[in-house]
Amino acid sequence: MPSMSRRTLLRSVAAGGAAVSVPGLLTACSTSSGDSDVSNAGKKLAPWPAYKPASGPKPDLAPTDAGVQAGYTAYPSDLVKSVPRTPGDGSTVKVMSVSFGTPPKPASANRFWAAVEKALGVKIEYTIISQADYQKKMATVMAGDADGLPDIINMFSGVVLPREGQFVQRRAEDLTPFLSGEAIADYPNLANIPTHAWRDMGRIGGRIHGIPLERPLPGSTLWINQGTFTDAGMKEGWTSDDFAAVAKQATSGRTYALGAAQGSGFCNGFHSAAHNAPQGWAVSKDGIFLPGCADERYKASIAFRAQLRKEGSFYPDSTSVSQIDLTTLYYNGTVGSMQDGFGAYLPKYREAPDGMTPAAALPYSVGGTSGGIVAARRSFGYTVLKKAKKERIQLLLRILDYLAAPFGSKEWELVHYGVEGTHFTRGKDGSPQPTKLGEVENNTNLPLKYLAEGPQVLFVPGMPDAVRALHAWQQKVVPHAVRNASFGLQSTTNNAKGATLQALLDDTVTGIVAGRIPLSEWDATVKKWRAGGGDRMAEELAKDYAANA
Repeated sequence: MPSMSRRTLLRSVAAGGAAVSVPGLLTACSTSSGDSDVSNAGKKLAPWPAYKPASGPKPDLAPTDAGVQAGYTAYPSDLVKSVPRTPGDGSTVKVMSVSFGTPPKPASANRFWAAVEKALGVKIEYTIISQADYQKKMATVMAGDADGLPDIINMFSGVVLPREGQFVQRRAEDLTPFLSGEAIADYPNLANIPTHAWRDMGRIGGRIHGIPLERPLPGSTLWINQGTFTDAGMKEGWTSDDFAAVAKQATSGRTYALGAAQGSGFCNGFHSAAHNAPQGWAVSKDGIFLPGCADERYKASIAFRAQLRKEGSFYPDSTSVSQIDLTTLYYNGTVGSMQDGFGAYLPKYREAPDGMTPAAALPYSVGGTSGGIVAARRSFGYTVLKKAKKERIQLLLRILDYLAAPFGSKEWELVHYGVEGTHFTRGKDGSPQPTKLGEVENNTNLPLKYLAEGPQVLFVPGMPDAVRALHAWQQKVVPHAVRNASFGLQSTTNNAKGATLQALLDDTVTGIVAGRIPLSEWDATVKKWRAGGGDRMAEELAKDYAANA
């Protein structure tokens, strides 16, 4: 049986996005007394940065405007140089970000860290926060003295930080003069970040306060063992009844077709999207915001999952097993599928044991209607800068511009793989292959990629067939992606109560699917959610949506 380190698994979770449960809402967090207006309603909106795609190697598989990613079946042979000169001035830069890896070796003993510092021309003091501690640590940072803030801060979108918008508005530099419209041309790699990422990051009070971390359109994905599902009768164009039959056929003894982790609601994302239920929020043609939880298609997806669980197709401990342990069960064949973010494809393919072929499942249809997939937030988070003099802000933006270098550049290779001969060697196709040192010193354990990153592409080193399969899958499912209409919008009620109200829904879903709560209780839960703040969220989101139109 294959083994998996915690570091490797957390890399999968980090790539996958919202596959893990969100920690509980903070009980208190403030930067000063009173609330400031962070909505965009009634404000003059700063223009989005002018998008200027970077020149680079032509992809083997073309992207589309709809959201299919560019695919590379081989590593570029001639890397471009995207930054003409060293961006730094020899000063010390303090940074802070979330991490899904293990703590790195200190800078004095870390050759990867040293190489990046040399390339950037600065000394980096890095505060690294594990995903589990991020919310608590950020509460301390947000409530602390402004002078003690790091120069560069990663605002991770995987958790809800109460009054986050107010904190950013008061404590972070307004980057509008530096990045809005044509001003971003001074930072070509930042100008290469597509507009969809800026939109899903959103404005605060009409202004641009951060730099988004771009992500692909597909979100929560059902990763299957292709052989297991094919042997059980999986076929393209399957219906929900077909899916249930395949799941039942692929379950036997102590092997189960369907795996689910604690907090996932029995693969809530995949199944609710397949039922074409709104993912959080939908918006009508006249701008009214409609909660997904009140949609009958969402309720039907809960009933369908309850049926699958009752028939024994789900792993029995799906309400308690961690995402880390579930991935181990996926690799050793105990479960034939698991939900994870689409971005987890790289570890899925690279860590799979011999004889196993991971694949992204196509959604099933319901009642003759083609199923959808989850459209992810196109910004995994965003980076803000501590207020400073103009020259200091320009320096920090030059550093982030270097870190945002595009795939196919020398800067991208350094930030992602380190130094050739030290952290990686070349495979037969020229792609970087990590050395033993590179498995320890890398941008998972020193998470520079959560400060700035260029647009993501489809690439699996040494596995061109995997890239072709993923690109073909995207071509089929991207037209059916179901987007959360609230992405990039401001809601004061959501900032204050969103996590608590979401937990109410999630707990009820889990209870119903697990058989502890009758489906008839769902309507009462939705009513409680609406009265507790859901309806106020709808009103606030509608106003912000109208302002951004």
